[in-house]
Amino acid sequence: MTPNEFLAYLKKLPQYRGQLVHVERIAPRRARYGRLAHRLSPVLEAALKAMGTAKLYSHQAQAINAVQNGRDVIVATGTASGKTLCYHVPVLDAILCDGETRAIYLFPTKALAHDQLKNLSRLVQRISPQPTIGAYDGDTPPELRSTLRLNANILFTNPDMLHLAMLPYHERWAHFFRALKFVVVDESHSYRGVFGSHVAAVLRRLNRLAAYYGAQPIYIATSATIANPQEHMERLTGRKAVVIDADGSPRGEKLFALWNPPPVRGEPEQRRSAVGEATILFAEMARARMRNITFVKSRVVAELILKYARTLLARKNPALAARVMAYRAGYPVEQRRQIEAALTDGRLIGVTATNALELGVDVGGLQAVVSVGYPGSVASLWQQAGRAGRRRRGASLAILVAQDNPLDQYFMKNPNLLFSKPHEHALIDPDNLYVLLPHLACAAQELPLTPADENVFGAGFIPAMIALENEGTLVYQPESDNWLYMGRNYPTRFVNIRSVGKKPVALIEAKTGRTLETLDAGLAAARAHPGAIYIHNGESYRVKGLDFAAGIARLELVDVDYYTRAIETGRLAISAPLRRKTGKRYIAFWGEVSLSRRVVGYRKIHHLTEKESRQYALDMPASTYKTRALWWTLPPEWRIAVSRRGMNFGGGLRAVAHVVGGLLPLFAMCDPRDIGSHVIEKNNAGEAQVFIYDVHPGGVGIAEQGFSVLRELWAAALTTVKTCPCENGCPACIFSPSAGANNDGLDKRAAVWLLEMLLR
Repeated sequence: MTPNEFLAYLKKLPQYRGQLVHVERIAPRRARYGRLAHRLSPVLEAALKAMGTAKLYSHQAQAINAVQNGRDVIVATGTASGKTLCYHVPVLDAILCDGETRAIYLFPTKALAHDQLKNLSRLVQRISPQPTIGAYDGDTPPELRSTLRLNANILFTNPDMLHLAMLPYHERWAHFFRALKFVVVDESHSYRGVFGSHVAAVLRRLNRLAAYYGAQPIYIATSATIANPQEHMERLTGRKAVVIDADGSPRGEKLFALWNPPPVRGEPEQRRSAVGEATILFAEMARARMRNITFVKSRVVAELILKYARTLLARKNPALAARVMAYRAGYPVEQRRQIEAALTDGRLIGVTATNALELGVDVGGLQAVVSVGYPGSVASLWQQAGRAGRRRRGASLAILVAQDNPLDQYFMKNPNLLFSKPHEHALIDPDNLYVLLPHLACAAQELPLTPADENVFGAGFIPAMIALENEGTLVYQPESDNWLYMGRNYPTRFVNIRSVGKKPVALIEAKTGRTLETLDAGLAAARAHPGAIYIHNGESYRVKGLDFAAGIARLELVDVDYYTRAIETGRLAISAPLRRKTGKRYIAFWGEVSLSRRVVGYRKIHHLTEKESRQYALDMPASTYKTRALWWTLPPEWRIAVSRRGMNFGGGLRAVAHVVGGLLPLFAMCDPRDIGSHVIEKNNAGEAQVFIYDVHPGGVGIAEQGFSVLRELWAAALTTVKTCPCENGCPACIFSPSAGANNDGLDKRAAVWLLEMLLR
């Protein structure tokens, strides 16, 4: 079936109740080619032609020209647009001109680095003399590490290895750093939030050491389409870059459908489960012989959809039940490659997959992609949708199945946001003191810090240096005008670049003793409390115990059909307003706040039905730290006006906080769990205040972005609440998943009145 025929077929199914709310036709596009200002090495030209690249797309040529002119670049074009050639070509050309040229390729994950290494190896095999390339990560044998350190022209690695194994031991890398001409940052939009802020500090340390050895490498970054590529590149690398975002690659026709589960019969304020709807779509695609990937957020959901779809297929199409599979990062590499090959050549019709298939892996030949729930950013959604139609033979289909939350439902009512100019900002904060303090200690161990390093590390340098001096980590030497690191150990050992603060909690698999990942102590209570289901690489783990003193949470691999949501309470106090703006009816601020959060319980939510169990109580310690927030004050007379209309002022305030916080990811590439909300019904001046804050210590720019688009946020919130068909509020508009009993007493009518007054 064609995509149009398949969508028409779905409308005739007995389960169809108007789920198809929007279909966007994305027109095909012809390729636009460009010319290089300088001819490439004949050897490289011949290798590219042999690989099927006789001509370069316009954005590829533009990027290569800029790099060859010594400019940093960020290429922000679509999935499958050939972004890798934007860095492979200039790097290989430079190596063929000077065999001593060195380049670092940074990837957010080891798996992606190895996939890209494999792809480059095919091209390098056609070049003589062959450049030396290799992966340098935690799996690289010690004997190979020294060989790569001395001989590799291109090193495939990740920010963790750069931080832990290269920069602290830079004397061993002196030859490499002297010849370093290129730093490639692939999938740069994935470096956001806490991780991105840490990577920004790591790259500044790299810039500083490269300069020490006399090198000034050119940065080449690739990104999904985001609203702020230039700003993001500058915050990430500390360097200004040329933005290349005019995509010259060809594109086949694509239909993008939005599928909204209908209300449950007899319960109009609850929609049918997105997982159940996706199961139907997956089975029907198999019947229609449409090769597809159905993306889900956890391995358990992937297995559930597979299990129920096979049951549906076995009734009438038993042969098809064996032609669908699940795919996830936990499978052995050989098994994953077998599944990819079977999907490509047609032996498999479909796979249910975690995001292990979202980046880097080209299975080819796919006709359709289903995303079960909004994946957290428009960039990720398009990354998934881009897996179909890569061969550009005929039209392809992408379907987003909405979950019952404000963000997913907002897109169902405002589909233009998914198909218009990018509005999401990738956010990091290189000046976050919680991040900068440990990295300055690392930098001082690498080379003594001097006042000139303020130009490297930015505005946070001086307050961070004062703090490090006061705690005795650094000592100032007047005679040499520099600061020395006073510790005995390498400070990098104590800095996890995927968390904030000095007290991370390690998540340990109890059976094997393997560390899965680490969390900030402030976030561990909410995400790794006893009984929590923690998702890691698509796998579900149950937390058996959490020991803050030891910094350890013990987890066991489980096969359960539910996930959990923590229920929190909190206190908040303003520390320092940093910016303000005044409207006719409000005053809004952005600044520093002191936050105390406490997890009081959790609920289990069944994957297939989205039904919640009773609340399970927890007795967890409070976590107190400083972060950044936006807030606004409302005049005392509004309380009286709301009460006179028979509405609940406090319930309206909390409803506004919930929906505004829930919609902030529209403008900031972040997880909804990265955002919290708080309400003060009456402060000392008799005013009401609503706060939206970064849950990470020090903040990572999310609240600041919310402050800059506050009126748009209010407008989106008003649209969400007014257009929701529920009578008194529901999970799709004003309920917050983490509020628990705080969802009781919410007033939808009051929320509408307050938002209308703010916007009037």
